[in-house]
Amino acid sequence: MSDTASPGGFPYRLVATDLDGTLLRSDDTVSQRTRDALAAATAAGAAHIVVTGRAVPWTRHILDDLGYQGLAVCGQGAQVYDAGAHRLLTSVTLDRQLAGVALAKIEAEVGPLHLAASRDGLDGEVLVGPGYAVHGALPATPFTDASDLWAAPLNKLYIQHPTLTDDELCEAATRTAGGFVTVTMAGEGIVELLPLGLSKATGLSLAARRLGLKAADTIAFGDMPNDIPMFAWASCGVAMADAHEELKAVADEVTSSNDEDGIAVVLERLLG
Repeated sequence: MSDTASPGGFPYRLVATDLDGTLLRSDDTVSQRTRDALAAATAAGAAHIVVTGRAVPWTRHILDDLGYQGLAVCGQGAQVYDAGAHRLLTSVTLDRQLAGVALAKIEAEVGPLHLAASRDGLDGEVLVGPGYAVHGALPATPFTDASDLWAAPLNKLYIQHPTLTDDELCEAATRTAGGFVTVTMAGEGIVELLPLGLSKATGLSLAARRLGLKAADTIAFGDMPNDIPMFAWASCGVAMADAHEELKAVADEVTSSNDEDGIAVVLERLLG
């Protein structure tokens, strides 16, 4: 727990929340109870930072709907976004050569992959190749020529396999290409290749530094293995009830599910 509690008595100065499966309910909304609990935490002196695997174009509309004015960490830590100013503050892109080597090594191990990619920038498109299944109703642009992937800078690549489970694909990709890219799993059907060394913790530490805050000030909420580095960085990590078992194994606490206001349950208790 932080030794520098917020002035209002709340024991943390920073609340970091994942988006899908954590802050968002299954219908992609944020409950009024959770909104109220976050508002109470910020009224007590804590900052709230959304930390999501979604790149800015897939995140911005949600933040706008929430009336969110603060910093957000997007693209799995690649982007720090000022939601109030609608401005990208930092951005990290994927090295094309390393990504190409990584893809070749993974496909040599498991066979052909279905690919998608997230282009850099405030309006960067998500490109989706043949066979790749997009989960949810998020906007995407289809491509058929693999060379289209590299026509503009990318934040990350998404990979799917026709027969391997997400866990199996993530393990194989890490084993064969982990020296070239960071491999993470962000949700069902979402295995990602990121710039080497990048994680949510990278982006969160940058955003926190801009606010004059530290890891010791932070409580973090998440549900998937891509949240593990964030939990390792933060003072306290809280996993949702239906979180991936790998995240639960390293969490300090397990709360209710996202559909049962798991974030609010913890914040209300801490607020007393």
